Amino acid sequence: MFKVPPVSAERLPGLLRAMPKAELHIHIEGTLEPEMIFALAQRNGLRLPYASVQELRSAYAFSNLQSFLDVYYAGASVLLHEQDFYDLARAYLARAARDKVLHAEIFFDPQTHTARGVAMETVVNGLHRACADARTESGISAALILCFLRHLSEASAFETLEQAGPLRDRIVGVGLDSSEQGHPPEKFARVFARCRELGLRLVAHAGEEGPPAYIWGALDALKVERIDHGVQAVHDAALMRRLAQERIALTVCPLSNHRLRVFPELAQHNLRQLLDAGLAATVNSDDPAYFGGYVNENFTQVFAATGLTVRHAYQLAFNSFEASFAGTAEKRAWEHQLKESFERFVEHD
Repeated sequence: MFKVPPVSAERLPGLLRAMPKAELHIHIEGTLEPEMIFALAQRNGLRLPYASVQELRSAYAFSNLQSFLDVYYAGASVLLHEQDFYDLARAYLARAARDKVLHAEIFFDPQTHTARGVAMETVVNGLHRACADARTESGISAALILCFLRHLSEASAFETLEQAGPLRDRIVGVGLDSSEQGHPPEKFARVFARCRELGLRLVAHAGEEGPPAYIWGALDALKVERIDHGVQAVHDAALMRRLAQERIALTVCPLSNHRLRVFPELAQHNLRQLLDAGLAATVNSDDPAYFGGYVNENFTQVFAATGLTVRHAYQLAFNSFEASFAGTAEKRAWEHQLKESFERFVEHD
């Protein structure tokens, strides 16, 4: 086991920004910055209900998940053509590479776009081409995870899966997102069973605003390999033990949790409690254009607010690689880079 070297408190934020990491919970539509929304609206001849970039940004004041989703879906309406999806993903991947993200597993919501008449191929091909180009140019690895919108029907999810069939080689897995309350995982058990038969990897949002029962449902009814968010698990001791024993990773998003009032103050966030209980938690940015920060901001702000240590930093980064859907050889190579980055940083401390 790697012995994490000491790093002074003053130098810890620099280490958080410099250390290699993976991002496993990022909604590509949630990286749509106001400036790009206006640029795409102009390119596509669309009128927005906001007079300026600043007016749109000021609308990013959310009281809960639903108030965010209302603005989120409105912003996504400017995405119409393959080039739009390409430009969106390339912008995120360039930013992620600067944040020392070596691997990203990117969520996308096809139903948000197909409902507006945008073809599945348009969405997937634009995103996939951006991932391929980013890997060639900056070395960042990226994979796509198709998410079903849980506020829509099981039938709609099955239709979406069928539409994605010819493009399945460009998708590593499926997820479940959107409004959690009132839409338990069991609603999509048959869809996820079919995805499992097809060899797709399985994840689901659970335990963000929903109760621990939704995490149990995601594990038992959907048979997911990772839980997205999962912060409500702390209210169920048996669930905490199971998550730790089975090494079910949680893709935690601190700034998102704070902005959506899951934790009214960032200092109240339970990330340390999850880690100290032996859970494979990770840090991610969720919808960074809307929640005030990409992955490095999530790291630096939650560490400053909660007093997490260099040992937690290493564990979070290690967990992110280990919980990814990458191959074993890639994981070992990334984990070696992680160790080297810590050793190199200490040499200059």
